[in-house]
Amino acid sequence: MAASSSRVTLGPLVAAIDQGTSSTRFLVFNAKTAELLSHHQVEINQSFPKEGWVEEDPKEILQSVYECMERTCEKLTQLNIDISNIKAIGVTNQRETTLVWDKETGEPLYNAIVWLDLRTQSTVERLINKTPGRNKNHLKHKTGLPISTYFSAVKLRWLMDNVDEVAEAVLTHRAMFGTVDSWLIWARKGPPWPSVYSKTSCPLYFDIPMEILPKVRSSSEIYGLMGLCLQCLGDQSAALVGQMCFQEGQAKNTYGTGCFLLRNTGAKPVMSDHGLITTVAYKLGRDKPACYALEGSVAIAGAVVRWLKDNLGIIQTSTELEKLAASVGTSYGCYFVPAFSGLYAPYWEPSARGIICGLTQFTNKSHLAFAALEAVCFQTREILDAMNQDSGIPLTQLQVDGGMTSNRLLMQLQADILCIPVVKPSMPETTALGAAMAAGAAEGVSVWSLCPEDLSEVTSEKFEPQINPEESEFRYARWKKAVQRAMNWETTEPISNGNGRDCSPLQY
Repeated sequence: MAASSSRVTLGPLVAAIDQGTSSTRFLVFNAKTAELLSHHQVEINQSFPKEGWVEEDPKEILQSVYECMERTCEKLTQLNIDISNIKAIGVTNQRETTLVWDKETGEPLYNAIVWLDLRTQSTVERLINKTPGRNKNHLKHKTGLPISTYFSAVKLRWLMDNVDEVAEAVLTHRAMFGTVDSWLIWARKGPPWPSVYSKTSCPLYFDIPMEILPKVRSSSEIYGLMGLCLQCLGDQSAALVGQMCFQEGQAKNTYGTGCFLLRNTGAKPVMSDHGLITTVAYKLGRDKPACYALEGSVAIAGAVVRWLKDNLGIIQTSTELEKLAASVGTSYGCYFVPAFSGLYAPYWEPSARGIICGLTQFTNKSHLAFAALEAVCFQTREILDAMNQDSGIPLTQLQVDGGMTSNRLLMQLQADILCIPVVKPSMPETTALGAAMAAGAAEGVSVWSLCPEDLSEVTSEKFEPQINPEESEFRYARWKKAVQRAMNWETTEPISNGNGRDCSPLQY
């Protein structure tokens, strides 16, 4: 890009705040070409106060957004790009992470409880025990969701029951609840604080005062003015838009901290019979119809890389994992089920725990690295199988995005295990791109066209299956056998240690 001519030729720009589980990014795109012009990224610290608990500091999240915005604008200025051409900012974020803050002071009342946190397992078990037939899908006909630790309302219920500051704020009408998008927008512009269709499809309501809940808004409309406009779209819905999956039957899989496969089902919600959730994908305008999707959620994908690095220390950087796995090219019969937060779709089993099986004296860290990558692929295969059964029309290729797609070995393994091609766009930041597209296309902004004929051509790389289907099926069957070994490992029922003392690790 010629710096001297950039200010003349670029035209309107649209930015996106991408606040993920592991990091925050601010990205700026050319609204006419969808070209990524500049970005900055800051990692987010996670804390683990007790076994199964995962928290983040709301103020650190907010500060990371400010830092990313400042650094990106500095980079644009150095490129001689006029930042006043940024016409709108889209917000996309981790969806079920739960926050409560005081509307008078603006102070968080507790750390953010991250979506993969397990502290509500006992709450979930009690709720399921109250349903006819102890059915975890008892509310699915109303919500499209199973009763699970994943969703934000159960976390909110826990906060109200266990944190005095939250309970008091609710009683005195000072409490405000939201997922990360609501927190960021409220902190930037003040009340009223919105949430969007693609995330309000997720809360389950358990005696929660309506007054503390965000207002429901579409994914593409002006939420506030700060010299420019704010819009919002949940992370996986944003990736669906960024991959331009606007037609019924189109699907994408995002490989981030977790792994999320969404398939567009059009204007009608489709209830899953095979362990998927039904969600609102997006609503691109206040007066536009909602578009629905089937979603398969995997809790641990990129998080397994972080675990191998931070907990076991067998790699120093995430890029080392690919080299380590490629050095052996096989798991040598080792299977890894990373059920650190139980298992999400299609099982929805919070009692599962991670296991590594099939070990021999020959097994080394390289085989474990390969098994970790295979685990991501096998979990995706389970979701894809469920989605094909629900839709009756098998996918012929899988569109992928997210940070892990830079791992070429992983992408090839995914094609081999699915037995269909895997297609990766050359610009993998489709989550941020989708948020930017929704922001730029909003009424009152209108600098980005979402008409199919106006959308930019996306270059991509295709990974074709390279092993025979029989081998793929054999490895997949062994994986499913390992999954069964991981089931029902942990419950919140008291366990006696022989001395009459309760030693259940999840009884806090």
